[in-house]
Amino acid sequence: MTMFSYITLLATLTILIFTSTVRSCPASDRAALLAFKAALHEPDLGIFNSWTGTDCCHNWYGVSCDMETRRVADINLRGESEDPIFQKAGRSGYMTGSISPSICKLERLSSLTIADWKGISGPIPACITSLPFLRIIDLIGNRISGEIPADIGRLDRLTVLNIADNLVTGRIPRSLTNLSSLMHLDLRNNRIWGSLPIDFGRLRMLSRALLSRNYIGGTIPDSISKIYRLADLDLSLNKLSGEIPASLGKMAVLATLNLDSNKLSGKIPDSLFNSAIGNLNLSKNTFQGYLPDVFGPKSYFTVLDLSYNNFWGPIPKSLSQSSFIGHLDLSHNRLCGRIPAGPPFDHLEATSFAYNACLCGKPLGACK
Repeated sequence: MTMFSYITLLATLTILIFTSTVRSCPASDRAALLAFKAALHEPDLGIFNSWTGTDCCHNWYGVSCDMETRRVADINLRGESEDPIFQKAGRSGYMTGSISPSICKLERLSSLTIADWKGISGPIPACITSLPFLRIIDLIGNRISGEIPADIGRLDRLTVLNIADNLVTGRIPRSLTNLSSLMHLDLRNNRIWGSLPIDFGRLRMLSRALLSRNYIGGTIPDSISKIYRLADLDLSLNKLSGEIPASLGKMAVLATLNLDSNKLSGKIPDSLFNSAIGNLNLSKNTFQGYLPDVFGPKSYFTVLDLSYNNFWGPIPKSLSQSSFIGHLDLSHNRLCGRIPAGPPFDHLEATSFAYNACLCGKPLGACK
């Protein structure tokens, strides 16, 4: 080998080594990931077996990096996945342990998904609110406890907050309404108590708000009606009281309103029956009075459930003027009188009208 060839080879190797070093993830990110891994135990699938070598951006299961900075941008670990690892094992994953605060050292983290592992416990690290680029927090389907970090509102880029199906407790932090980019909020099936923030309507980008199966009390804030994009509102199986704000029926895109199994009372606003809402569930509350006779061509319901309340009087005849009613449930009230003929009544079963004071006519018995 000539001296020129030797120098060329040495220069090439130097460039390759330098390039490899530059293109690898920073040692600090690798150390943070390894500390995160050390707090978890996954005995069946071996998903962490790939977390070896110096470059955590290369073939580390569930880890993705920014192409330019090589900083860790995404952690995506799902216990119910279509990944070949799960298909080969023929089972969903089970993981125990906790979420280490070491993830807060991943300064460029954009999404954190640690979902459906069933056994991960402990709190959400409070320091998570120091990650300025965080857009997604998805921790559904674990046993995470403690409270939502009080200053969660610092995450002004957050679009998804999903901590459903856990053991999270405490109040909804006041700062949550500062999440001006939030589109999807899912707090279902936890132990959250207290009232909804009165300024909930500040979440102007929100399209889904799912908060069922908690212990949320107080009244429904009227400010919710200011969330123009809100299409799905589920507050069922809580302890809400008071009346439904009439303004909810004037929302442009609200398609699903689920308020069943609360302590709501008073009369149902007429506006709900001639709105964009197509799935309306108000069952198992303490509403009372006559059902409003205000249905018309704008009334289109795939589901209209008013069962288990204290409505009395006749079934509104204007219901037959609705453009569509797929499922109607008026059972377990105090309604009385003849069931109107024609659609939608001619395709409904007797269970839709059962356990009332004195309803009669098809599909129940003949009127005397």
